[in-house]
Amino acid sequence: MSMIEPKHTTVDKTIQTMNGSVVLENPKGFPRDESNLYCVGHEGEMVWQAEKPDAAGLFNRVMLNTDGNTLSAYTVTGQACEIDLLNGSLISHVKIK
Repeated sequence: MSMIEPKHTTVDKTIQTMNGSVVLENPKGFPRDESNLYCVGHEGEMVWQAEKPDAAGLFNRVMLNTDGNTLSAYTVTGQACEIDLLNGSLISHVKIK
């Protein structure tokens, strides 16, 4: 598999899945109007960009859940999120104190 080229910053983490590679880019300097968590298909095509819980909510941590169908992700604004691995949609989110 080829190296994943980041869209704007640097790649902090990748997770290999059956649909492709989930990519987390460093939030520092990443445009706020885009999502820094996304999935790139096996041919290099963009499969999805994760839905953010709020406009400033860039992601800073992500992990594949044991169900194999969802991701747990955390934002710089203190949101814990569950994201659908198939399409990047936000399933749930809660503010962490």
